[in-house]
Amino acid sequence: MAAAATLSRLVRLRLYSISRNNGLLFNRVQRRGIAACIDPSVGLSDEQREFQKVAFDFAANEMAPHMAHWDQNEIFPVETMRKAAQLGFGGTCVHPDVGGSGLSRLDASVVFEALSTGCASTTAYMSIHNMCAWMIDTFGNNEQRGKYCPDLCSMEKFASYCLTEPGSGSDAASLLTSAKLQGDLYVLNGSKAFISGGGDTDVYVVMCRTGGKGPKGISCLVVEKGTPGLSFGKKEKKVGWNSQPTRAVIFEDCKVPVANRLGIEGQGFNIAMKGLNGGRINIASCSVGAAQACIQLTRDHMHVRKQFGEPLSNSQFLQFKLAEMATRLVASRLMVRQAALALQEDRPDAVPLCSMAKLFATDECFTICNQALQMHGGYGYLKDYAVQQFVRDIRVHQILEGTNEVMRMIIARSLLAEF
Repeated sequence: MAAAATLSRLVRLRLYSISRNNGLLFNRVQRRGIAACIDPSVGLSDEQREFQKVAFDFAANEMAPHMAHWDQNEIFPVETMRKAAQLGFGGTCVHPDVGGSGLSRLDASVVFEALSTGCASTTAYMSIHNMCAWMIDTFGNNEQRGKYCPDLCSMEKFASYCLTEPGSGSDAASLLTSAKLQGDLYVLNGSKAFISGGGDTDVYVVMCRTGGKGPKGISCLVVEKGTPGLSFGKKEKKVGWNSQPTRAVIFEDCKVPVANRLGIEGQGFNIAMKGLNGGRINIASCSVGAAQACIQLTRDHMHVRKQFGEPLSNSQFLQFKLAEMATRLVASRLMVRQAALALQEDRPDAVPLCSMAKLFATDECFTICNQALQMHGGYGYLKDYAVQQFVRDIRVHQILEGTNEVMRMIIARSLLAEF
């Protein structure tokens, strides 16, 4: 009932109608119609189609016109994200009693896929922010939920996920950032690397070592910006994802109240991994959205670009390439949505399915976007054309939220454990 009420609120808050035609990608697409075989609304309920429409309209009207500007000028679009939060996209899977939308994992996947057609980089940060809000909502006590979740769901405040360190990436359980208990405070020392939003965000969900070696010695603390001893490295210069800042997060005798610990001591690694299961679905969804946009841009380009006296759309070779791209897209979407359902239902196959979805969708959708660039020819390499930015922005999806090599390890372990 709560989720249904939220969906009705989303519909009432539909501020961005397709009638505001300004020639943008999805305005053009919806006038011409999306080919039925790649229609992202297939299989969805009426309510899901409604908030998918809201997300597509927002992507077209509020994100796509600014995507290149945010990228080239490295702008963190705070106000745009707060507008998205007004539609319920700041806390998609957070419970409504603390300001969330109470949506399912599948619902959230649909939202992030649609938003990513307007700007994959910004949407990817929003998915990380949502993951942090979900972790606090799920593992925090009532006081913690009431303190942090409302501001995160409205995006009045922004969150960052802090797991990776300079010396521990794929081997996350070897992290060294320490938290020593002194009275009612933890004293943090160490650093985190490649933190999305680092320095510009307000809340840091930090995995740190409170016990011995290995995953059972890890706890999870919420650290607020402005806490003495918390500082940040330089803003990293990246190939893509330029609409979100990335910095090291540094702790030097940083004192954090015990009251800021999520769960019990030693539960942090489990919290981190449960957060990543949803994060993998969301980042895969962002890749699917980028691939959808690139296929539609390529289709349009093939109709207007001529070579050897004929439009590219008459070339059987390019027709076959477009067909392969569409097939990869639909297969990726189906796999992501299946994994989202498994995670929502807490099925025993959820973890390997989330890993499969992340592995398959991020690999295949990068191939789609890269092929789209190739089919644009020299134009695809110009920053005036969106395909090159989609290529740059989703390349990192094969690395973050667990590299695709780690995804293979998780899947293989699940298979071999059956014996």
